Amino acid sequence: MTKSELVAAIAEKGGYTKKDAEKALSAVVDSITEALVKKEKVSLVGFGTFEVRHRAEKEAINPATKKPIHVEAKDVPAFKAGKALKDAVNK
Repeated sequence: MTKSELVAAIAEKGGYTKKDAEKALSAVVDSITEALVKKEKVSLVGFGTFEVRHRAEKEAINPATKKPIHVEAKDVPAFKAGKALKDAVNK
């Protein structure tokens, strides 16, 4: 599903115009992004949790050249699905 398809689905299910649905979706995505930038956890009960996880630096191998490379430490966004979402997908 693309963003435009998601906007259309939100508009249809919520009885909104596509413009209002797009504003709402953008507000949700922006709010989640801002929280993750601040290293805060965003928990949507029944859906899942967005959080920032730290990846330590490591040595890896470039598969093309087979030479070792150094990978810097970094923070990455992560999502853990909630029980209700997992149950819905596994029906």
